[in-house]
Amino acid sequence: MTTDNLNSPLLPMDAALQAHLASLELAQKKGPDRDRGLRAMAEALKQNANYILEANTLDLEASREMAVPDLVLEWLKLTPERIQAAVQILNRLSELGDPIRRAMNASYHLEHSQIYSQLMPLGVIALVYEGFPQLGAIAAGLCIKSGNCLILRGGSESFHSNAAIVECLQAGVAKAGLPVGCVQLLPADQGGSIRDLVTLEQFVNLVIPYGRPSLVQQVMRQATAPVLKSAMGNCYLYWSPTGSLDLARFVILDSHQSEPDPVNAIEKVLIHRTQKPSSLAMLWNSLKEKGFMVKGDAELVRDFPELILAGDGEWSQAYLTKTVAFKVVDSLEEGIGWINDYSSGHADCIVTESYQESRQFALGINSASTYVNASPRFYRQPKQADTIFLGMSNQKGHRRGVIGLESLTTVKHIVQGNGVF
Repeated sequence: MTTDNLNSPLLPMDAALQAHLASLELAQKKGPDRDRGLRAMAEALKQNANYILEANTLDLEASREMAVPDLVLEWLKLTPERIQAAVQILNRLSELGDPIRRAMNASYHLEHSQIYSQLMPLGVIALVYEGFPQLGAIAAGLCIKSGNCLILRGGSESFHSNAAIVECLQAGVAKAGLPVGCVQLLPADQGGSIRDLVTLEQFVNLVIPYGRPSLVQQVMRQATAPVLKSAMGNCYLYWSPTGSLDLARFVILDSHQSEPDPVNAIEKVLIHRTQKPSSLAMLWNSLKEKGFMVKGDAELVRDFPELILAGDGEWSQAYLTKTVAFKVVDSLEEGIGWINDYSSGHADCIVTESYQESRQFALGINSASTYVNASPRFYRQPKQADTIFLGMSNQKGHRRGVIGLESLTTVKHIVQGNGVF
């Protein structure tokens, strides 16, 4: 395969118009037709895995020369396992039920009429992302499954990888007879600015930014099209004095195991003032043995000089690395207030043996998801669920929580009269 066809990329307006026209056609395709496209896309990725890895090697070499941050390098790196995971997700999506057009009861009634609602495609979705080349394939799968067209706008660090993956996806789309323009790529260095894309609200129906908080905030500031804000990192754990040390350790370590992006990683831990110093020392040593950097607030650093001081601005920022900061609070109420003020608001946890504390936490935390004595670890393909997730959203807008197939749909109400008036 070759990426020569991307040497003269479309401008955002042209890509958006083509995607819009393709979305009108794709929305009329039946579920089996779209599923056939997903399987063809998966097969194209599988057959061209070496080609994609070679393109990724070019990106990694160029990024190292340009001193791209280690964090983004890790996100950028592709492995056979990561490509295979994307292939499995596309195939799994093809096996799921059709998310659109199924009839549901409406929430209201009119006299002499029957009302029902259906989930329908949004139309054109734009993914603005950095690193994570395989995320383009996963997003394409979710979009095709839900009857949407996709415009990808990756970072310059992943140009060759994204181009190779999109070429495979486009080959699968064409083989399955789906509309040309279903999946398109705007290269960062040639395809216009992010602003040029996210202000095309007449054609782009939803923008999803995915990456570091700086990228997400840039899209939020510039977009005039609707935005589904994704979130990553800066999740909090409140470790109650009644909570198990072993469980607290497990929740922290397991939350960092998401591959390759630590979406729900616990980066901050609030501890009650009465927590045993011996338990704290044991937890910190366990984390350090696993390669974590452990930080503390001024009070903890004063009592435990081996800790690194966490700056005031760090409590509201995501580390996105194996770093955990600890802070002392005087009560659960104070902990809930602090989390609501400083966490990223998408996944926060409590470890406690008190049912009253667990209920107070679950009701008081103003986040998309709360976890009680459970790890918030993010699974893009949960083992025991018929669904696939792109990421997590912390906004109180279009959708909140996990970003899945239904997040990429809208509701249409249909009123069927009986001729009586």
